[in-house]
Amino acid sequence: MIRLLGYFFGVACVLFLGVAAVVAIYLATVTKDLPDYAVLSSYEPPVTTRVHAGNGALMAEYAKERRLFLPIQAVPDRVKAAFLSAEDKNFYQHPGIDVTGFARAVVAYLTGGPTQGGSTITQQVAKNFLLSSEQTMERKAKEAILSFRIEQAYSKDKILELYLNEIFFGLNSYGIASASLTYFNKSVNELTIADAAYLASLPKGPANYHPFRHPEAAVTRRNWVIDRMVENGYVSQSDGAEAKKQPLGVTGRSSGPSLFASGYFAEAVRRQLIEQYGEKMLYEGGLSVRTSFDPELQVFARKALQDGLTTYDERRGFHGPIKQIDTTADWGKALADIPALIDVSEWRLAVVLAVSDDSVDIGLQPPKDGAGKIPAERERGVIEAKNMQWAYRSAAGRKTAKSPDGVLSAGDVVYVERLGDEGSRSYRLRQPPKVEGGLVAMDPKTGRVLAMVGGFSYAQSEFNRATQAMRQPGSSFKPFVYAAAMDNGYTPASVVSDDPLSIQTGNGQVWAPDNYEGEGGGANTLRFAIEHSRNRMTVRLANDLGMNVVAEYAERFGIYDHMMPVLAMSLGSGETTVLRMVSAYSVIANGGKQIKPTLIDRIQDRYGRTIFKHEERVCEGCNASDWQNQEEPNVVDNRETVLDPMTSYQITSMLQGVVQRGTAAGKVDLGERDVAGKTGTTNDEKDAWFVGFTPDLVAGLYIGFDSPSTLGRGGTGGSLSAPVFNEFMQAAVKDMPASKFVIPAGMNLIPIDRKTGMAAAQGDPNTIIEAFKPGTGPAESFSVIGMDNTMAPEEILKTSPQANQAVQSGAGGLY
Repeated sequence: MIRLLGYFFGVACVLFLGVAAVVAIYLATVTKDLPDYAVLSSYEPPVTTRVHAGNGALMAEYAKERRLFLPIQAVPDRVKAAFLSAEDKNFYQHPGIDVTGFARAVVAYLTGGPTQGGSTITQQVAKNFLLSSEQTMERKAKEAILSFRIEQAYSKDKILELYLNEIFFGLNSYGIASASLTYFNKSVNELTIADAAYLASLPKGPANYHPFRHPEAAVTRRNWVIDRMVENGYVSQSDGAEAKKQPLGVTGRSSGPSLFASGYFAEAVRRQLIEQYGEKMLYEGGLSVRTSFDPELQVFARKALQDGLTTYDERRGFHGPIKQIDTTADWGKALADIPALIDVSEWRLAVVLAVSDDSVDIGLQPPKDGAGKIPAERERGVIEAKNMQWAYRSAAGRKTAKSPDGVLSAGDVVYVERLGDEGSRSYRLRQPPKVEGGLVAMDPKTGRVLAMVGGFSYAQSEFNRATQAMRQPGSSFKPFVYAAAMDNGYTPASVVSDDPLSIQTGNGQVWAPDNYEGEGGGANTLRFAIEHSRNRMTVRLANDLGMNVVAEYAERFGIYDHMMPVLAMSLGSGETTVLRMVSAYSVIANGGKQIKPTLIDRIQDRYGRTIFKHEERVCEGCNASDWQNQEEPNVVDNRETVLDPMTSYQITSMLQGVVQRGTAAGKVDLGERDVAGKTGTTNDEKDAWFVGFTPDLVAGLYIGFDSPSTLGRGGTGGSLSAPVFNEFMQAAVKDMPASKFVIPAGMNLIPIDRKTGMAAAQGDPNTIIEAFKPGTGPAESFSVIGMDNTMAPEEILKTSPQANQAVQSGAGGLY
């Protein structure tokens, strides 16, 4: 018997050694190409880049994997408890694997049963970071070995930190911090027991517990996690019961711009970040970007431009319905499927249900929830005849209808805007305008872009007309011709002929620039010329000054990179952008200091290190550790002076005249506040401009069709764009302290005759106070620049087809 037992023992030993050898060989094979777990110590996951407004509010996020890294110390205990209860209740006790669960998975695999998990949090870290997701025994073995090694190398808290920041929660959300914002729009420390339990239920299968597609399964799984939290002692019985009564409460969070009306600005920032750092850094680098965006000014700018565009558009009548749908069945489903302008929140899509002589019965577009479902109720409203009278005209401007039934019919889909409070059923007919435009507002002292509107609606068109549209600035360019003149010996009282003139071009043709509506004649001062936007006087001045000088100034101000020195360009016939024009006017507004326009104040990397800042001025002593009665620090302005401060004031004073008695008279009114500006209208009235400023704010805009065509008679900068500027500025500066334009020391203010530019006689009713630089003053005798009414072609016109084209394509600045 003993011999038999010894025999069996020997066989068992041989078998054990054989199995051990096989296992050792297998493990050696498996571990031979195991990944290096040491890479976890330098874990840098793709992290969301976040863009903030100037006041710190979140504007936009950019990520391929929407993730915000959160240190384990910042994760509340109740959130940790939810994940431990759902995934690995023995996490802080086991050595890396759950032996029972792992054995169960092995048996299932060997017997051909269904594949089972049994993975601990450590194993999931090993799989997610270092291995593939294939369901094989070899991968499970590697996972177990790596788990033991990870546990020996890192603390439990570090492993849990890796897990909570890496896992996928659905809705393109990675990591607990991002998931908290995506599902509940809360920070992690604001999550309730119910919130945390729901998030902890998602890693097993986000699609299975989608809050809108599978709400019942989501609640069931969440409640199961709550029960485990109670069972494990993390939550009391009463708190758990209360948490289970709570609705799922998922709000959802858009990945688009988070701030109202910030679409164009956010996209411009995104483009700049890609240009500076590349797409990988933008979408994975976790940058923190602080912009110059002012949300309040942006709302004012958007409203002003939209009001200007819709006012112009409605004067030209109704374009017709957006679409036609069947109203005999449930019109709500068909209407809900039509995409609306989501960034024009004041407007709603509606379908016409019935039309009479005095009103239109409408059905409003029902909202969709996260699963795309619409409510059963249908909201109705009424458009009274008086609230759609503008639509009685056709697109050509002719009156074609006398009542609503001559404009709309049942099934027409249109935009409407509610009149009155939230409960009102009264609406106004609206339509997206065909005309477009762009507007920029800037701080003239720093170049910070505070507001930017690139068109009527970003949802309708992402093309940014403030930065991307190349348009002729027309007469809004003229101040830079006059600035060049003031810097080169001319004064605001210099006199120029305004008689008709003709210029022989290089190809034998004759160019005869004219004033708006053919007005003019005689001679007048440069102040009068710019206030009334006289083309003939500007061309004569540019010819006398020399277009090479004008071109150098235009490039110095950043209006053009390379300007052809031909006379037609003096009237703004070149192409530039609103942003460039506003930047150039900012130099005049700030007294001649160079401006570098910027959308971004500062950029920090994922570790909080500043890698870019716009502010280049130096502040000696600003970082003193304590106060020892030293002098206050002085910020040294090291920017280049690109225009004589006295010239800046002379041009500013002349542009004040534009607003007070020139082409913008009666269109801009900021009360007692100083304001200056210039209108601009191009040939055939294709573009209407206004750029203006107070001492603290510069704003500029144009209005025109994307495919340039005439705006119609009277479509000038004074009639279309100046009122938009006025609406914006009235709202923008109402809470700013009033300030005056500063007269530089040494500037002489002398009374002159506004017609002759000579010293004014005592009691002369035509007297105006004019600003003169030291050593200059009114002329002692009357002389006129440009008395010759025929000019020979400039040399460049003889050899440059582009120059001829500049003349032929439009002598820009009519008005």
